[in-house]
Amino acid sequence: MKVENKATQQAPDTNDKKSSCNKSFPSLATCWGILLLIMVLRFYFSTVLEKRIANLTEETQMLKKKNKELEKEKKNLTEIIQQMTTPWIELNVSRAQWSIDAYCPKDKNNRKCNACQVGWLYVESSCYGVNDAQRAEWKTWEEAREDCRGKISDLAVVINEEEKKNVSERSWKYDGNKGYWIGLRVEDGIWKWLDGRNLTNSSWINQPPSDGHCAISVQNEGFKSVRCDEKNAWICKKKALSV
Repeated sequence: MKVENKATQQAPDTNDKKSSCNKSFPSLATCWGILLLIMVLRFYFSTVLEKRIANLTEETQMLKKKNKELEKEKKNLTEIIQQMTTPWIELNVSRAQWSIDAYCPKDKNNRKCNACQVGWLYVESSCYGVNDAQRAEWKTWEEAREDCRGKISDLAVVINEEEKKNVSERSWKYDGNKGYWIGLRVEDGIWKWLDGRNLTNSSWINQPPSDGHCAISVQNEGFKSVRCDEKNAWICKKKALSV
């Protein structure tokens, strides 16, 4: 009876061991599966990371190349600015010297400044340049205006009766000239000054406005209407300096 009991007791132990072994096999497979998944993920992320690094490296190289191009362009622009600035400075210095010589001429090593430059007439806070050129040098109205602009002025614009009288008195007659161009012309059927004002005093010029006509100032006769493409002498005007 005792032997049978021992045999009976040993049988369950063998089954327990087999059961234990069967239970350990799935755990090992799970571990291998997890390890394999980790390796796959590691490979994937490693590939993605390497690709990203390669892209960043390429972008960095492109940015460096672009930066070099911008630096070169900046250098070229700097040289251009320097080349432009030097003549501009020299031009300003030249203009400043011209202004000093024009308005403050030397007289025995001393300078005396005037409200108008040499050769211009000072009348009521304005300077007048009467261009009584030779007949061969007379100009059309547009040409005369261009000449005045080159002298930092414009064709004379008259404000009041006193100024009209002064301009007329200085419109000297000589060599058969008819008169001097002033800053008055017909625009859209209206006599208009260069400063944008309409001619309001009709007694200043008797002729009605006609397209293609401009005004000349004639000594002791006032203003007259002639074709703008005729050639005459001209009068420029600009503001006088405060001295």
